[in-house]
Amino acid sequence: MPLRLALNYPVYCRAGVLSELGEIVANTAPAHRYAIISDESVAALYAERIAERLPRGASKVFTIPPGEQHKTRENWSQLTDALFRWGAGRDTTVLALGGGVIGDLAGFVAATFMRGVPVVQVPTTLLAMVDASVGGKTAIDTPFGKNLVGAFHDPSAVVMDPDVLTSLSPDLLRAGLAEMIKHGVVADSAYFDAVMREFPAIRTQRAAAPGLTELIAGSVRIKSHVVSQDAKEGGLRQVLNFGHTIGHAIERELNYSIAHGEAVAIGMVLEARVAELLGLATVRLEAAIVEAVDASGLPTAIPAGLSPDAVLAATYGDKKTRSGSVRYALPRRIGEMEPAGGQWAVPVTDEVVLAALASTR
Repeated sequence: MPLRLALNYPVYCRAGVLSELGEIVANTAPAHRYAIISDESVAALYAERIAERLPRGASKVFTIPPGEQHKTRENWSQLTDALFRWGAGRDTTVLALGGGVIGDLAGFVAATFMRGVPVVQVPTTLLAMVDASVGGKTAIDTPFGKNLVGAFHDPSAVVMDPDVLTSLSPDLLRAGLAEMIKHGVVADSAYFDAVMREFPAIRTQRAAAPGLTELIAGSVRIKSHVVSQDAKEGGLRQVLNFGHTIGHAIERELNYSIAHGEAVAIGMVLEARVAELLGLATVRLEAAIVEAVDASGLPTAIPAGLSPDAVLAATYGDKKTRSGSVRYALPRRIGEMEPAGGQWAVPVTDEVVLAALASTR
Protein backbone atom coordinates (compact mmCIF):
# COMPACT_ATOMS: atom_id res chain seq x y z
CA MET A 1 0.00 0.00 0.00
CA PRO A 2 1.18 3.56 -0.67
CA LEU A 3 1.65 6.13 2.06
CA ARG A 4 -1.46 8.07 3.06
CA LEU A 5 -0.70 11.53 1.68
CA ALA A 6 -2.57 14.59 0.44
CA LEU A 7 -1.30 14.10 -3.12
CA ASN A 8 -3.01 13.02 -6.33
CA TYR A 9 -0.46 10.27 -6.98
CA PRO A 10 0.72 7.34 -4.87
CA VAL A 11 4.04 7.27 -3.03
CA TYR A 12 5.39 3.86 -2.02
CA CYS A 13 8.07 3.72 0.67
CA ARG A 14 9.12 0.37 2.07
CA ALA A 15 11.96 -2.09 1.85
CA GLY A 16 11.67 -4.43 -1.13
CA VAL A 17 9.04 -2.42 -3.00
CA LEU A 18 11.30 -2.24 -6.05
CA SER A 19 10.31 -5.86 -6.78
CA GLU A 20 6.74 -4.63 -7.27
CA LEU A 21 7.66 -1.87 -9.71
CA GLY A 22 6.22 -3.62 -12.76
CA GLU A 23 2.81 -3.97 -11.15
CA ILE A 24 2.88 -0.39 -9.84
CA VAL A 25 3.77 1.02 -13.26
CA ALA A 26 1.10 -1.11 -14.95
CA ASN A 27 -1.51 0.28 -12.57
CA THR A 28 -0.44 3.94 -12.55
CA ALA A 29 1.25 4.64 -15.90
CA PRO A 30 0.64 1.83 -18.43
CA ALA A 31 2.33 2.45 -21.76
CA HIS A 32 3.42 0.95 -25.07
CA ARG A 33 7.07 1.87 -24.38
CA TYR A 34 9.02 2.56 -21.20
CA ALA A 35 12.04 4.86 -21.30
CA ILE A 36 14.32 4.25 -18.33
CA ILE A 37 16.42 7.39 -17.87
CA SER A 38 19.33 7.07 -15.46
CA ASP A 39 22.97 7.97 -14.98
CA GLU A 40 25.73 5.55 -15.89
CA SER A 41 26.55 4.59 -12.29
CA VAL A 42 22.97 3.90 -11.19
CA ALA A 43 22.08 2.17 -14.46
CA ALA A 44 24.90 -0.32 -13.93
CA LEU A 45 23.36 -1.28 -10.58
CA TYR A 46 19.64 -1.26 -11.20
CA ALA A 47 18.58 -0.68 -14.84
CA GLU A 48 18.58 -4.37 -15.81
CA ARG A 49 16.56 -5.26 -12.72
CA ILE A 50 14.02 -2.55 -13.58
CA ALA A 51 13.77 -3.62 -17.23
CA GLU A 52 13.06 -7.21 -16.19
CA ARG A 53 9.93 -6.02 -14.40
CA LEU A 54 8.52 -4.35 -17.51
CA PRO A 55 6.95 -6.01 -20.57
CA ARG A 56 9.57 -7.82 -22.63
CA GLY A 57 10.98 -5.70 -25.45
CA ALA A 58 9.05 -2.59 -24.40
CA SER A 59 11.81 -0.75 -22.53
CA LYS A 60 15.10 0.94 -23.31
CA VAL A 61 17.71 2.49 -21.03
CA PHE A 62 19.03 6.00 -21.71
CA THR A 63 21.93 7.33 -19.64
CA ILE A 64 23.96 10.45 -18.93
CA PRO A 65 27.16 10.77 -16.89
CA PRO A 66 26.58 11.24 -13.14
CA GLY A 67 26.73 14.67 -11.53
CA GLU A 68 24.88 17.98 -11.32
CA GLN A 69 27.06 19.44 -14.06
CA HIS A 70 25.27 17.14 -16.53
CA LYS A 71 21.76 18.43 -15.74
CA THR A 72 21.89 20.65 -18.81
CA ARG A 73 19.90 21.78 -21.82
CA GLU A 74 22.34 19.81 -23.97
CA ASN A 75 21.53 16.53 -22.22
CA TRP A 76 17.81 17.33 -22.24
CA SER A 77 18.09 17.79 -26.01
CA GLN A 78 20.11 14.63 -26.51
CA LEU A 79 17.67 12.56 -24.46
CA THR A 80 14.58 13.85 -26.26
CA ASP A 81 16.24 13.27 -29.64
CA ALA A 82 17.15 9.72 -28.55
CA LEU A 83 13.51 9.10 -27.64
CA PHE A 84 12.42 10.23 -31.10
CA ARG A 85 14.99 7.98 -32.78
CA TRP A 86 13.73 5.06 -30.67
CA GLY A 87 10.21 5.70 -31.89
CA ALA A 88 8.72 6.85 -28.60
CA GLY A 89 5.37 8.59 -28.79
CA ARG A 90 2.69 9.88 -26.46
CA ASP A 91 2.09 6.30 -25.34
CA THR A 92 5.49 6.28 -23.60
CA THR A 93 6.15 6.39 -19.87
CA VAL A 94 9.46 7.71 -18.53
CA LEU A 95 11.01 6.05 -15.49
CA ALA A 96 13.40 8.39 -13.67
CA LEU A 97 15.89 6.01 -12.04
CA GLY A 98 18.48 7.79 -9.91
CA GLY A 99 19.13 10.68 -7.59
CA GLY A 100 17.88 14.25 -7.69
CA VAL A 101 19.72 15.12 -10.89
CA ILE A 102 18.00 12.32 -12.79
CA GLY A 103 14.66 13.03 -11.16
CA ASP A 104 14.84 16.67 -12.28
CA LEU A 105 16.19 15.98 -15.77
CA ALA A 106 14.09 12.93 -16.62
CA GLY A 107 11.06 14.68 -15.18
CA PHE A 108 11.69 17.65 -17.47
CA VAL A 109 12.10 15.32 -20.44
CA ALA A 110 8.73 13.79 -19.57
CA ALA A 111 7.13 17.21 -19.04
CA THR A 112 8.20 18.46 -22.46
CA PHE A 113 8.27 15.38 -24.71
CA MET A 114 5.17 15.41 -26.93
CA ARG A 115 3.87 18.18 -24.58
CA GLY A 116 3.97 15.81 -21.65
CA VAL A 117 4.10 12.07 -21.01
CA PRO A 118 3.82 10.20 -17.70
CA VAL A 119 6.83 9.83 -15.43
CA VAL A 120 7.38 7.43 -12.55
CA GLN A 121 10.03 8.57 -10.09
CA VAL A 122 12.30 5.80 -8.77
CA PRO A 123 14.74 7.61 -6.44
CA THR A 124 17.95 5.82 -5.46
CA THR A 125 19.51 8.36 -3.07
CA LEU A 126 18.33 9.48 0.34
CA LEU A 127 18.14 13.10 -0.81
CA ALA A 128 15.94 12.18 -3.76
CA MET A 129 13.68 10.05 -1.57
CA VAL A 130 13.05 12.66 1.10
CA ASP A 131 12.79 15.64 -1.22
CA ALA A 132 13.43 15.71 -4.97
CA SER A 133 11.16 12.88 -6.11
CA VAL A 134 7.99 14.31 -4.49
CA GLY A 135 6.32 17.56 -5.49
CA GLY A 136 6.38 17.64 -9.27
CA LYS A 137 9.26 20.06 -9.76
CA THR A 138 11.40 19.32 -12.83
CA ALA A 139 14.25 21.42 -14.15
CA ILE A 140 17.64 21.78 -15.77
CA ASP A 141 20.50 24.13 -14.91
CA THR A 142 21.89 26.96 -17.02
CA PRO A 143 25.11 29.02 -16.80
CA PHE A 144 22.98 31.68 -15.10
CA GLY A 145 21.83 29.51 -12.20
CA LYS A 146 20.39 26.25 -10.96
CA ASN A 147 16.96 24.92 -11.98
CA LEU A 148 16.13 28.05 -13.97
CA VAL A 149 14.46 26.18 -16.87
CA GLY A 150 11.81 23.71 -15.85
CA ALA A 151 8.17 22.81 -15.38
CA PHE A 152 5.77 21.49 -12.78
CA HIS A 153 4.95 17.92 -13.83
CA ASP A 154 3.56 15.56 -11.22
CA PRO A 155 4.73 11.95 -11.37
CA SER A 156 2.22 9.17 -11.88
CA ALA A 157 3.83 7.40 -8.93
CA VAL A 158 6.91 7.52 -6.72
CA VAL A 159 8.56 4.24 -5.76
CA MET A 160 11.24 4.45 -3.07
CA ASP A 161 12.93 1.34 -1.75
CA PRO A 162 15.26 2.05 1.21
CA ASP A 163 17.13 -1.18 0.42
CA VAL A 164 18.88 0.55 -2.50
CA LEU A 165 20.51 2.98 -0.07
CA THR A 166 22.99 0.27 0.93
CA SER A 167 24.89 1.07 -2.27
CA LEU A 168 25.38 4.73 -1.30
CA SER A 169 28.70 6.10 -0.12
CA PRO A 170 28.70 7.74 3.34
CA ASP A 171 28.98 11.16 1.66
CA LEU A 172 25.88 10.61 -0.47
CA LEU A 173 23.91 9.30 2.49
CA ARG A 174 24.88 12.35 4.57
CA ALA A 175 23.76 14.65 1.75
CA GLY A 176 20.19 13.48 2.24
CA LEU A 177 20.24 14.29 5.94
CA ALA A 178 20.29 18.02 5.13
CA GLU A 179 16.80 17.91 3.64
CA MET A 180 15.54 15.92 6.63
CA ILE A 181 16.87 18.61 8.97
CA LYS A 182 15.22 21.23 6.76
CA HIS A 183 11.82 19.56 6.95
CA GLY A 184 11.99 19.60 10.73
CA VAL A 185 13.01 23.26 10.82
CA VAL A 186 10.30 24.47 8.46
CA ALA A 187 7.36 22.44 9.70
CA ASP A 188 7.74 20.02 12.61
CA SER A 189 9.87 20.36 15.74
CA ALA A 190 8.98 16.81 16.85
CA TYR A 191 10.29 15.44 13.56
CA PHE A 192 13.45 17.56 13.98
CA ASP A 193 13.99 15.98 17.41
CA ALA A 194 13.39 12.49 15.98
CA VAL A 195 15.99 13.09 13.27
CA MET A 196 18.49 14.23 15.89
CA ARG A 197 17.87 11.08 17.95
CA GLU A 198 18.52 8.84 14.95
CA PHE A 199 21.69 10.56 13.72
CA PRO A 200 24.09 8.39 15.77
CA ALA A 201 22.54 5.19 14.37
CA ILE A 202 22.47 6.55 10.81
CA ARG A 203 26.11 7.61 10.97
CA THR A 204 27.25 4.22 12.29
CA GLN A 205 24.78 1.80 10.67
CA ARG A 206 24.06 3.94 7.60
CA ALA A 207 21.20 2.56 5.50
CA ALA A 208 20.72 -0.29 7.98
CA ALA A 209 19.67 2.13 10.74
CA PRO A 210 16.33 0.77 11.97
CA GLY A 211 14.55 4.14 12.09
CA LEU A 212 15.60 5.41 8.67
CA THR A 213 12.58 4.18 6.69
CA GLU A 214 10.15 5.88 9.04
CA LEU A 215 12.17 9.11 8.90
CA ILE A 216 12.03 9.00 5.11
CA ALA A 217 8.26 8.58 5.28
CA GLY A 218 8.09 11.44 7.79
CA SER A 219 9.93 13.79 5.44
CA VAL A 220 7.64 12.80 2.58
CA ARG A 221 4.58 13.50 4.74
CA ILE A 222 5.87 16.95 5.66
CA LYS A 223 6.69 17.88 2.09
CA SER A 224 3.43 16.49 0.69
CA HIS A 225 1.42 18.46 3.26
CA VAL A 226 3.08 21.69 2.13
CA VAL A 227 2.90 20.91 -1.59
CA SER A 228 -0.78 19.93 -1.43
CA GLN A 229 -1.58 23.46 -0.24
CA ASP A 230 0.60 25.27 -2.80
CA ALA A 231 1.55 23.10 -5.75
CA LYS A 232 3.22 25.82 -7.83
CA GLU A 233 5.15 27.72 -5.16
CA GLY A 234 3.01 30.82 -5.07
CA GLY A 235 3.14 31.08 -1.30
CA LEU A 236 3.54 28.46 1.42
CA ARG A 237 5.67 26.09 -0.66
CA GLN A 238 8.45 28.66 -0.53
CA VAL A 239 9.24 27.54 3.02
CA LEU A 240 10.84 24.45 1.45
CA ASN A 241 13.45 26.78 -0.03
CA PHE A 242 15.02 27.36 3.38
CA GLY A 243 18.78 27.00 2.99
CA HIS A 244 18.54 26.82 -0.78
CA THR A 245 19.03 30.45 -1.82
CA ILE A 246 22.55 30.62 -0.41
CA GLY A 247 23.00 26.87 -0.94
CA HIS A 248 22.38 27.12 -4.68
CA ALA A 249 24.72 30.12 -4.88
CA ILE A 250 27.49 28.10 -3.24
CA GLU A 251 26.91 25.19 -5.63
CA ARG A 252 27.09 27.49 -8.63
CA GLU A 253 30.26 29.25 -7.48
CA LEU A 254 31.95 25.88 -6.87
CA ASN A 255 30.78 24.58 -10.27
CA TYR A 256 28.74 21.86 -8.53
CA SER A 257 31.83 20.21 -7.08
CA ILE A 258 30.05 20.25 -3.70
CA ALA A 259 27.12 17.91 -3.00
CA HIS A 260 23.70 19.55 -2.96
CA GLY A 261 23.08 18.43 0.61
CA GLU A 262 26.36 19.92 1.77
CA ALA A 263 25.51 23.25 0.15
CA VAL A 264 22.02 23.24 1.67
CA ALA A 265 23.46 22.46 5.11
CA ILE A 266 25.72 25.51 4.90
CA GLY A 267 22.84 27.54 3.49
CA MET A 268 20.60 26.66 6.43
CA VAL A 269 23.22 27.83 8.93
CA LEU A 270 23.74 31.08 7.06
CA GLU A 271 20.06 31.78 6.50
CA ALA A 272 19.31 31.07 10.15
CA ARG A 273 21.93 33.71 10.95
CA VAL A 274 20.14 36.09 8.56
CA ALA A 275 16.90 35.46 10.45
CA GLU A 276 18.61 36.28 13.75
CA LEU A 277 20.24 39.43 12.36
CA LEU A 278 16.81 40.62 11.17
CA GLY A 279 15.30 39.94 14.57
CA LEU A 280 12.84 37.42 13.13
CA ALA A 281 14.22 34.35 14.87
CA THR A 282 14.45 33.29 18.47
CA VAL A 283 17.80 33.45 20.18
CA ARG A 284 19.98 30.38 19.53
CA LEU A 285 18.11 29.25 16.42
CA GLU A 286 21.38 29.31 14.51
CA ALA A 287 23.08 27.34 17.29
CA ALA A 288 20.38 24.65 17.16
CA ILE A 289 20.77 24.29 13.40
CA VAL A 290 24.56 24.25 13.65
CA GLU A 291 24.25 21.46 16.22
CA ALA A 292 21.99 19.45 13.90
CA VAL A 293 24.15 19.97 10.84
CA ASP A 294 27.30 19.12 12.76
CA ALA A 295 25.68 15.97 14.20
CA SER A 296 24.86 14.84 10.67
CA GLY A 297 28.48 15.18 9.59
CA LEU A 298 27.73 17.98 7.13
CA PRO A 299 29.65 21.28 6.87
CA THR A 300 28.49 24.41 8.68
CA ALA A 301 30.58 27.14 6.96
CA ILE A 302 31.40 28.16 3.41
CA PRO A 303 34.59 26.57 2.08
CA ALA A 304 37.86 28.44 2.46
CA GLY A 305 38.67 30.56 -0.53
CA LEU A 306 35.05 31.16 -1.52
CA SER A 307 34.39 34.89 -1.54
CA PRO A 308 31.29 36.15 0.31
CA ASP A 309 30.90 38.77 -2.43
CA ALA A 310 30.83 36.03 -5.07
CA VAL A 311 28.22 34.04 -3.13
CA LEU A 312 26.11 37.17 -2.70
CA ALA A 313 26.29 37.95 -6.41
CA ALA A 314 25.27 34.39 -7.27
CA THR A 315 22.12 34.67 -5.14
CA TYR A 316 20.78 37.15 -7.68
CA GLY A 317 20.52 34.31 -10.20
CA ASP A 318 18.01 32.59 -7.93
CA LYS A 319 14.38 32.08 -8.98
CA LYS A 320 13.18 33.82 -5.82
CA THR A 321 14.52 37.24 -6.82
CA ARG A 322 11.75 39.84 -7.15
CA SER A 323 12.02 43.53 -8.10
CA GLY A 324 15.79 43.41 -7.76
CA SER A 325 15.72 41.93 -4.24
CA VAL A 326 16.59 38.42 -3.20
CA ARG A 327 13.87 36.88 -1.01
CA TYR A 328 14.57 34.29 1.68
CA ALA A 329 12.40 31.72 3.44
CA LEU A 330 13.41 32.27 7.06
CA PRO A 331 12.61 30.37 10.27
CA ARG A 332 11.36 31.94 13.48
CA ARG A 333 12.15 28.84 15.51
CA ILE A 334 12.45 25.11 14.92
CA GLY A 335 9.14 24.08 13.35
CA GLU A 336 7.89 27.58 12.49
CA MET A 337 8.65 29.83 9.51
CA GLU A 338 8.20 33.58 9.09
CA PRO A 339 4.90 34.02 7.16
CA ALA A 340 5.84 37.46 5.83
CA GLY A 341 2.22 38.50 5.44
CA GLY A 342 1.35 35.35 3.53
CA GLN A 343 4.29 35.67 1.15
CA TRP A 344 6.49 33.20 3.12
CA ALA A 345 9.64 34.89 1.82
CA VAL A 346 11.42 38.02 3.05
CA PRO A 347 13.49 40.48 0.97
CA VAL A 348 16.92 40.83 2.58
CA THR A 349 19.49 43.55 1.96
CA ASP A 350 22.97 42.76 0.70
CA GLU A 351 24.48 44.17 3.90
CA VAL A 352 22.65 41.64 6.08
CA VAL A 353 23.55 38.72 3.82
CA LEU A 354 27.22 39.74 3.75
CA ALA A 355 27.23 40.05 7.53
CA ALA A 356 25.86 36.51 7.81
CA LEU A 357 28.40 35.18 5.32
CA ALA A 358 31.26 36.83 7.19
CA SER A 359 30.11 35.50 10.56
CA THR A 360 30.32 31.80 9.65
CA ARG A 361 33.70 31.66 7.90
